[in-house]
Amino acid sequence: MSVHGHVRLRRSFPVPPNLPRMTVSFRVPRLALLVAGLLSPFAFARTPPSPPPAPATSSATAVADAQADLVREVAAKTGKDPAALSALLDSAVVKQGILDAMSRPAESKPWSAYRPIFLTPDRIAEGISFYRRHQALLDQIGAQYGVPPQFIVAIIGVETNYGANTGGYRVLDALVTLGFHYPPRADFFRSELKTLLELPPDKLPGPIDEIYGSYAGAEGLGQFMPSSIRDFGVDADGDGHINLFASLPDAFASIANYFRAHGWQAGGPVAMQADPSATAAPAPAYESTAPSTPLEQFTADGYAPTAEVDPSRPANLLTLDGANGPEYWLTFHNFYVITRYNRSPMYAMAVTQLADAIARGAADTTTAAR
Repeated sequence: MSVHGHVRLRRSFPVPPNLPRMTVSFRVPRLALLVAGLLSPFAFARTPPSPPPAPATSSATAVADAQADLVREVAAKTGKDPAALSALLDSAVVKQGILDAMSRPAESKPWSAYRPIFLTPDRIAEGISFYRRHQALLDQIGAQYGVPPQFIVAIIGVETNYGANTGGYRVLDALVTLGFHYPPRADFFRSELKTLLELPPDKLPGPIDEIYGSYAGAEGLGQFMPSSIRDFGVDADGDGHINLFASLPDAFASIANYFRAHGWQAGGPVAMQADPSATAAPAPAYESTAPSTPLEQFTADGYAPTAEVDPSRPANLLTLDGANGPEYWLTFHNFYVITRYNRSPMYAMAVTQLADAIARGAADTTTAAR
């Protein structure tokens, strides 16, 4: 199904009595006024970087059999009509553009090229403005979940440029294309398709065949995959539905809930640049697991933190290919939590640096207004 043009939609959304009523303006595909979708990311909200697509090897018969199996499983678990489920899957369109997009994720770039995508003056300024417009709601949700509001804003900034680009693919098309025609990660995407079909109406922003999102099948301001909607989505505005696109309270609270559920430590550090000594030991390969090495060990190896941190706090050392040479960063548990949203450490660093820039800018704006 092709999409021609966009319209600007402006809506007010119900919020609990103790919160201000929020209004948001955004662009959406004409055929997707009710919904849209973002990264994630995969046991995280968006999908992680993927290898180039291999040639599709499944025959039409094999695909039909796999879809029939999926329909039987969903019908048995949910009681939904098998004929309606089959018709829904039959309506999906396999998109070559989706397969092409999987072969060129932004995370394949070096940090020197990746960072300028997200840390632009415009994106920082828009993030500050977004935070200021919704400060009361963001601060309330941040305090409730123990997650600094600038990180909620930064996730939305990196994922969808504050709602300006939530994706133009039908989520159904994306998940069918990747679940049945992308062998390298077919199991993952077929599982997400199954979850999408199993979601009850109160966890969906509208009919499944009208939900639009990313080429990987993620939706909303924070680009949640179906399993993340199921596990971490929050109906924060109390309207009986989880709508991660049209409801700011739902979108903000779901991102914060995702972080909290993955172990975000309120008040804990995220990352800081290390100052290597002239005699520093060769930097180890970055560990993508939760940090376990005491910070003092990295200090002893010649990678001193640039701010005061408990020397016994577990850390990892991340080396990035910066514009002016290698950059060394000490990362902590909260950085690891961001990589549960998207497993790329460059993604987590972009979110961290954008959040810091938004927080500084919002503080400067507050000071200037006094």
